[in-house]
Amino acid sequence: MAVSYNGLWKLLIDKNMNKTALMNEVGISSSTIAKMSKGECVSIAILEKLCDKLECDFGDIIHYEKGKDGHNHEKS
Repeated sequence: MAVSYNGLWKLLIDKNMNKTALMNEVGISSSTIAKMSKGECVSIAILEKLCDKLECDFGDIIHYEKGKDGHNHEKS
């Protein structure tokens, strides 16, 4: 898991919003929320919708955690 959405979950708490309300207000599916809960990648379009609705920036909701995905990305 190289992507963390902890910023999004914290922002939802701050805005007193749950995942179901987020799905309904942003227009995203439960499978997208499930992917995010597992730290999987979602499209930039989804991130744009989230940022627009929550009035934030990408960096407020998503964070890259280097080396967490189990792959070695160094060049030989």
